[in-house]
Amino acid sequence: MKFFTKKRIVLFLLFIFPLICFLILSTGENNFKKLPILTQNIIDISEIDATKKVKLKDHISIICFLGNDIDTNKSGLFNLNEKVYKKFLDYKKFQIIAIYPKEKEKEAQKLKKEIGAFTDMQKWKFIASSKEEIEGFYTSFSFAEPLANLSSTKAFLVDKNVNLRGRLKDKDSKDGKLFGYNLNSVAELNGKLKDDVKVLYYEYYAAFKEKNKNKADRKEVGL
Repeated sequence: MKFFTKKRIVLFLLFIFPLICFLILSTGENNFKKLPILTQNIIDISEIDATKKVKLKDHISIICFLGNDIDTNKSGLFNLNEKVYKKFLDYKKFQIIAIYPKEKEKEAQKLKKEIGAFTDMQKWKFIASSKEEIEGFYTSFSFAEPLANLSSTKAFLVDKNVNLRGRLKDKDSKDGKLFGYNLNSVAELNGKLKDDVKVLYYEYYAAFKEKNKNKADRKEVGL
């Protein structure tokens, strides 16, 4: 067809196509779906951290429960380190928190050293706590699946306001609710948890841009 000349195709690629992409991205920026809150106001980790050096407030956190047999979830934690942690190491206010019983200090330090052989550990936080404190903290998630020997095969995503995030329409969950991400599933960590962390960061980025836009608008009208 004469309409699709070489010149017109070049003009389309140079000017029209970028404009269409911009409009699509601009629309998505204002209408993207936020990551659902599954449980509001869980207990902050600072409540059970004797050192008081770690907190959930103002951070994006992934939480793991190591339990009494720390080797049980070792492979899952290596998966988490490779598929998620390394992708967000340079992101501000990101952290992974591994909780373990106080009497398992030696085993926890050994695991930390093993993971550290492959990565920068600055945003891995290992927290020792009592059985009662671990169970109380976990209970605040309102997740029906109980801990097994203080351990869970799930990684949990917590936002800056200390809310548990996840999915309400997950096709692989019985009731559609995804409270935690399977540490033993590389596909789930790579395809769900990593994507959801990105969505959470974009959510805060969009809110930041909107806040600055509103400030600029108010300044322009003299408010």
